[in-house]
Formats: sequence, C-alpha cells, structure tokens
Amino acid sequence: MMLRASELRLKDVVSVRNGMRLGQVCDFEVDVMSSCVKSIVVYGGFRFFGLLGRRKDMIISWSDITLIGEDTILVNCDTPKNKKKRRR
Repeated sequence: MMLRASELRLKDVVSVRNGMRLGQVCDFEVDVMSSCVKSIVVYGGFRFFGLLGRRKDMIISWSDITLIGEDTILVNCDTPKNKKKRRR
C-alpha cells in the first residue's frame, strides 16, 4: 500500500487498548540515513480553550502502529492519563 505524507496527516489515531481517540497525525519523524519513518506525532489538545497552552505532544513509534486504515490509524501504546480534579 502506498501512502503519501499528506494522506497520513488527515487520519485519526485511535488506541487499540481502550478505543480512545488520541487525535490526528500532525507530524512525523523520518530517519534520513535509512529513509524510514520512525514515529508519528499527535499534537496535544488545547487547555482551557488555548488560553493555558497545550498538553504534551504524543510521539508514537512506528513499531506501535497496528493498522493503517482508510480513515484511522490503530496504535498499541499507552494513552496519557488525565489528572482527576479535586473537589473542595
């Protein structure tokens, strides 16, 4: 299967472990010596409508990718854990 970089960037990334949508592929890392894609990058979401910046980006190794479909990429990796808010 042939895939262009522009087609890769439009795909949603979903975790196989819990079915959680992690975001869209925004960037990828390429090893220029071997001409291979090493990992994909999913940008972190906005915090409080973007006023407080962004969450950390997720870097997913190419070996963690299980399946690349027409609309989604299934990955087998740990998802970021959200901190629970404390009530007073």
